[in-house]
Amino acid sequence: MSESQITERNAAWSGSTKQDLKSAALDRCLLHKTGKRWDAVPMPNVKVNQLEATALTRFRENATRARRLDNCVLGLNDGDLIEKLHLKENKFLKRAAILLFHPDPGQFFTAASIKIGYFESQTEVLFHDEVRGNLFTQARKSMDLLMTKYLKAVISYEGIQRIETYPVPLVALKEALLNAIVHRDYAVPAQIQIRVYQDRLHIWNPGELPEDWSVEKLLGQHSSRPYNPDIANAFFQAGEIESWGRGVERIFEWCRKETVPEPAIQVDPHEIWIKFRFADEYLDNLVARSELKKTIKPGDTSTKTRENQAETTQKTTQETQDTTQETQNTTQKTVQETTQKTTQEKIVALLRERPELTRNALAVQIGITSNGVKYHLDNLKKAGRIQRIGSTKKGYWKVTENDSE
Repeated sequence: MSESQITERNAAWSGSTKQDLKSAALDRCLLHKTGKRWDAVPMPNVKVNQLEATALTRFRENATRARRLDNCVLGLNDGDLIEKLHLKENKFLKRAAILLFHPDPGQFFTAASIKIGYFESQTEVLFHDEVRGNLFTQARKSMDLLMTKYLKAVISYEGIQRIETYPVPLVALKEALLNAIVHRDYAVPAQIQIRVYQDRLHIWNPGELPEDWSVEKLLGQHSSRPYNPDIANAFFQAGEIESWGRGVERIFEWCRKETVPEPAIQVDPHEIWIKFRFADEYLDNLVARSELKKTIKPGDTSTKTRENQAETTQKTTQETQDTTQETQNTTQKTVQETTQKTTQEKIVALLRERPELTRNALAVQIGITSNGVKYHLDNLKKAGRIQRIGSTKKGYWKVTENDSE
């Protein structure tokens, strides 16, 4: 790709929005004088029958599960339901109703959509998607794309249960995405952007904090002051968000709970970033799997078998052998001892060639759990066959002379 093409594509992503921001600021000033919020402005040329019936049906289903609206309200016809949600002013639909339930809000509001891109570097976009539709659809489709296309899940097993670990807790990621959708400034014709890198994920939206707020206040306890109250109310009634001003606080709680680095929040004039950094352990697992794939040679069935074992099932963990050893007969014990010896020999051979291998990398190479590797490493250290040099993260393994015994 030529330098001019790269420049053009990056401009499409980040482009200059100074003029757009000036226009949006003027709109806010004029609305402030009338006492209205942007999402409450009426739209005279759009009728209720132009809204998407399936979107309203899905809203009723979600609101029923959330139990935040009476069943008698949810049983009303579309026009009356819209009115109960305060999405009409006199006989006209509000802007919020168009964004929430129209099949193509982009007809009326430029860039009312979400752009997701995977970045190889700060300047190089490998691939991207644009998500359109009503706001509920944008939230759902964006999460689906992130989970299936942009973020790699690390696969592990607890017994026969398959566990998928994402680099960001999905509940925290969804909360951050919903915050961007609900609180963005739709007067600015710039899309919400989700930038995914190998080791981080950034969400950008055109918006701003309330006038008397700082980032410190946002991160602490605060009341709920949505930028778009009518949009926020619909998402609350559908059970998608809370109304206590705890969205950001919960993002941090979920990250701490799953031992993922807390995100950084950056507030610039008329724009807000939330930046997630992936955990080192998650990245180590990705590197280990990548290294394993590089070692596979055509026709190397043993390596392929180990890879399949690591990614599909880890049947014979050391923990299972320990808990069942007393009930096994002599033959089973012999098989177990042989298996342990073979596994330990594999570990020693791998560490002799690559002393820097981590416990997780060894688990992937051999096809057992990380705890199983720890068990064998401990036994090998007790036997004097290996020695750990340096720290857990930056050290390496040394195979001693006793391994020849």
